[in-house]
Amino acid sequence: MTDVGAIAAGPDELDESRRKFLIYATGGTAVIGVALAAVPFVASWEPSERAKALGAPVEVPIDSLKVGQLITATWRKQVIYIVRRSQEMVATLGANDSRLKDPQSNSSEQPAYARNQMRSRRADVLVLIGFCTHLGCLPKQKFQVGDATLGADWPGGFRCPCHGSRFDMAGRVFDGSPASTNLRIPPYSFRAENTLIIGLDSPTQGAA
Repeated sequence: MTDVGAIAAGPDELDESRRKFLIYATGGTAVIGVALAAVPFVASWEPSERAKALGAPVEVPIDSLKVGQLITATWRKQVIYIVRRSQEMVATLGANDSRLKDPQSNSSEQPAYARNQMRSRRADVLVLIGFCTHLGCLPKQKFQVGDATLGADWPGGFRCPCHGSRFDMAGRVFDGSPASTNLRIPPYSFRAENTLIIGLDSPTQGAA
């Protein structure tokens, strides 16, 4: 007697098996193709490199910033200097005008609210873009009045180590410096007394 289970599959059964295999294989390939095609589409939702370079506003807490101290932040790939000035530092600013290239900041870059002698919204907090306006080096802090290199009459400020440009405690450039304009000031505001927002002229800017 012939064993029924041992009977080989007929041509019709083989054709049906092939059809099922081809259907599953084609369907799987289609799913993979759709998934791969979706990758660049989903990636297009991500911020562009240009948008990343422009940068979002940066929040900086300054409650621990001490008088005479400088801290830095990064905004739009730029180094931002944040300085807590003393009353004495601010009081001496008016005495520098005759020694400066642009004491009124007429030819320098700053928001309208920082176009004053202090070049700031608040007397105690100075915010600057920390690139020398000559060739882009990072000026070093020289806050101490009087200096062995800069002279006994040095009022305190910044000195660029690359070519010697000098700036006062408002970032205004001294005569005789290679830099022609004052240090630039970014847009900024205060969300609270000790919370600085770099990149927004108002803490509510852009709010719905």
